[in-house]
Amino acid sequence: MSDHHEAHPNPPHRFQRRWSSSRRRFFPFAIFFFFFILLFIGGTAAILYLIFSEYSGVRNIWLLLCGAPFVVIFLLIVTIFSLYTRFGKPLGEIFNAIDAVAEGNLSVRVPEDNSPQFQELIKRFNKMVSELERADQQRRNLTSDIAHELRTPLHIIQGNLEGIVDGVYEPTTEHINNTLDETKLLARLVNDLQTLSLAEAGQLPLHPTRFLLADLMHDLTASFSAQATSLGIDLTAGVTSPNQEITADYDRLNQVLSNLISNALRHTPKGGTISLKTESGVGEARSVRITVKDSGEGIASEDLPFIFDRFWRGDKSRTGRVHSGLGLAIAKQIVLAHGGTIEAESDIGKGTTFTIELPTGHA
Repeated sequence: MSDHHEAHPNPPHRFQRRWSSSRRRFFPFAIFFFFFILLFIGGTAAILYLIFSEYSGVRNIWLLLCGAPFVVIFLLIVTIFSLYTRFGKPLGEIFNAIDAVAEGNLSVRVPEDNSPQFQELIKRFNKMVSELERADQQRRNLTSDIAHELRTPLHIIQGNLEGIVDGVYEPTTEHINNTLDETKLLARLVNDLQTLSLAEAGQLPLHPTRFLLADLMHDLTASFSAQATSLGIDLTAGVTSPNQEITADYDRLNQVLSNLISNALRHTPKGGTISLKTESGVGEARSVRITVKDSGEGIASEDLPFIFDRFWRGDKSRTGRVHSGLGLAIAKQIVLAHGGTIEAESDIGKGTTFTIELPTGHA
């Protein structure tokens, strides 16, 4: 992918040249106007001085009156320069930056240390542009990631079909099933992308019902107990209050917790433990807290802030193709759609804990 800033059609120096050109056109007119006013006032003062010079009694008074305009002009120049330095120049920089952003240059920033009067405004403007630049970079990364995820299954499908057509492969059940698995992987990726897109746009359909959290915990342990046993992992569930109810989309919440348990099973070694726990949330608002804790390999501290990003994987080699890398991003959006929060804590070699907090009365 080509560098965004180097290939940008409107580099920052273009806007600096435009501003400098405007100033060059303005300064000759301003100098001409200033000297015209100065000449007019000086000529008027000289005429008045000559007229009244024969009256020695009022000469000094008129001399003072004739020199006053020059003092006023000097003070006016000092004032205008001060106002320009404190207000005009910072506003000019802000306006130039706004024009740059409007034309697509998201790398522009306004210096924050040049104007105490506009420091807060400049700080918020720079933060806004930084967020826009980050969102634009995420969009570009998303396009690259989607292309990466689609390329491998499409190549496998194409290779298998071409091999069968050319007679290199026999149309056996094995080759057909391999091709079918790749199409299923593509379908799952497309479905995950659609779910994530709807959730981020706030349009993910939810069907909230009132149910017992204990029932959800029982279903989850029943679904994963056989897999956990085969891997030699101890899977347990603890419910603080068996009568705890919550209003939420049962299937979506089951999807979130199933994803967390699946991740924990993949990253917990034999002999490890995975525990699910529910308890009442803290604070005045009625909420419930659900934790999924494992004793697995853990997540590096530098990776922890990015685990809910699209296509994030702990394996930097990106060799795993069973999972799309969208699970945690979808889980976060589903929790946010329920008005809740999800957080993660992890230590390398000690395990990871995901904490979900949801309002009990969400409808």
